[in-house]
Amino acid sequence: MAASSANVRASFSQMPIEKTAMMTHDDALKQLSHISRKRAFGRHVGSDQLIQAGLNALLAEVESPSLALLAGLLRSEEPEASALFDQVLEELGLLFHPPADPRAAKWAMAYWVAGQIADGSLDPAAGTYLVWADIAYDLDYPEELEPLVHCAHNLDGWEESWGVPLEQLNREAVTAAKLFLSKRSAADAGD
Repeated sequence: MAASSANVRASFSQMPIEKTAMMTHDDALKQLSHISRKRAFGRHVGSDQLIQAGLNALLAEVESPSLALLAGLLRSEEPEASALFDQVLEELGLLFHPPADPRAAKWAMAYWVAGQIADGSLDPAAGTYLVWADIAYDLDYPEELEPLVHCAHNLDGWEESWGVPLEQLNREAVTAAKLFLSKRSAADAGD
C-alpha cells in the first residue's frame, strides 16, 4: 500500500504543469463577456471552460459574490457551472441577451463575428465560415455579407496550387470584416 501511494505521488509530481500567463482584470472581464456572447448566440462552451474563466477572473481580482463558487467547482459539480456562470455575469452586468427577433439576432452575431475577425481574436477562416454557414444562410445570403461569404469559400477551398498565399486570403477576410463593420458604423452615424 505504501509503495503504491509513493508511486502515485511520484507520478503526480512528474506531471507537466500548465503555465498560463496571468490575466489582467480587463482581460478577464473581456473573456467573460466573450463567453457570454458565444453562449447567447448558441455556440457550445463546455463547463470546464466556464470554470476556467471563473478561475481566471478570480485570479485577476474580479469581484463578484458568486465567482469563487464558480471557480472552485469540482469535476463532479460541473453541471452547476452554467447556472453559476450566468449568475456571475448577472452580478457583473455582463449577461448578454441577443435581440429577440431571430433575424436581428443573426445580424448581431454577424457584427460580433466580424469584430473578432477584424481585431484578430478569431481566425479569419473560422470566422468567415461561421458567417457563411451559420449566419448568411439563415439570412438568405444578403448582399452585405457576400464579401465575407466569398472569403469563406476561398479559405475553405484553398489549395497551394492556386498560386495565392493563404496569408493573402486571410488578409482579404480581415479587410472584408473591417469593411462590413465600417458600413455599420457609417449607418449608425447617419441615424
